Amino acid sequence: MTTFAALGVDGDLVAALDERGITAPFPIQALTIADALAGHDVCGKAKTGSGKTLAFGLPILQTVEKAEASRPRALVLVPTRELATQVAEELTPLGKVRDVSVVAVYGGANLEGQVKSLAKGAEIVVATPGRLIDLLDRKSVKLSDIGTVVIDEADRMADMGFMPQVEWLLRHTTSRNQTLLFSATLDGATQGLIDRYQTDPVRHEVASRDVTVEEMEHRFLLVHEMDKVKVAAAIAATTQKTLVFVRTKRGADRLVQRLEAEGVDAAAIHGDLRQQLRERALNDFMAGKLRVLVATDVAARGIHVDDIEIVIHYDPPEDHKGYLHRSGRTARAGESGLVVTLVLWDQELEVRRLQKRIGVDQPIVEIFSNDARLADLVGWNPAGETVAS
Repeated sequence: MTTFAALGVDGDLVAALDERGITAPFPIQALTIADALAGHDVCGKAKTGSGKTLAFGLPILQTVEKAEASRPRALVLVPTRELATQVAEELTPLGKVRDVSVVAVYGGANLEGQVKSLAKGAEIVVATPGRLIDLLDRKSVKLSDIGTVVIDEADRMADMGFMPQVEWLLRHTTSRNQTLLFSATLDGATQGLIDRYQTDPVRHEVASRDVTVEEMEHRFLLVHEMDKVKVAAAIAATTQKTLVFVRTKRGADRLVQRLEAEGVDAAAIHGDLRQQLRERALNDFMAGKLRVLVATDVAARGIHVDDIEIVIHYDPPEDHKGYLHRSGRTARAGESGLVVTLVLWDQELEVRRLQKRIGVDQPIVEIFSNDARLADLVGWNPAGETVAS
């Protein structure tokens, strides 16, 4: 088995990893760390949750030079606020071993606090593109000393419309001599970044299996508008972690209020919430203090929790890709999961089309909130039930 030391990671960092119980590299780390330490541009294909943060973080921590005030030496670009805090939290304890400062900058948090942190001389900045550009416009940070740039989750950057900002920032890191790019897919806009901003990159890919429809239990329930919240509450009462998807931010807030009126402890996560509230909701959910998290599709990109037992499509997704992306949250780390779609009378046609696209042949069964079957939807086999018509 490969060790961090064998990959070229220095002893003090290896010891710090040991103290945190990290003794063996994940595949993406084993593939990329040595090349990154050697100064090569690296293009890594791997899924979220595969250990990419240490894959780029350890080489930077080991090689980064001391920073002057507001002139960081390394830049990590990430698509979401949640990912910025996660990356910074993972690298900060290791940075202390080397007297390397890590600062996260992202929208929705106190701007002046971020300016002050940068002014203290942060070596590594983890940033969402929009907030970093704001700081540049204010002349609160300079990128002229940046030697290494990391583009993390490049495919999600493209999905969320951030590519123009990412490219603008790359064009303004004129002293950059190393670019590390990590993504779950390496096509389209992501391939364009590789072609334009990397020099002879070393490519590494971790073979990963997409969560398949067959690994999930699917239930499609015809519900009535006045009873819909009660049905969702009854399902959530059977488990410790339920992730509920809605289409709009207002819908998320409204659903949380209605679930709480039903005695269900719930919180929302969406782009209009202050960052502090988003982080508290996500942390409480991950820690098991919060039974239900209600999320919009964009906000859910920052949610990486392995033990979500049920996903509820409170509002059916817009297409089959959305269904699979949402539903995959409950079949992570090799575990199976339950996916429940709540269907109103005027949504039946679109849901039947959705079923055809994902290859699930299952009846849409009418159900009420006092139905005993809601207590064990996995154990209940809807085949042969009366189909909604």
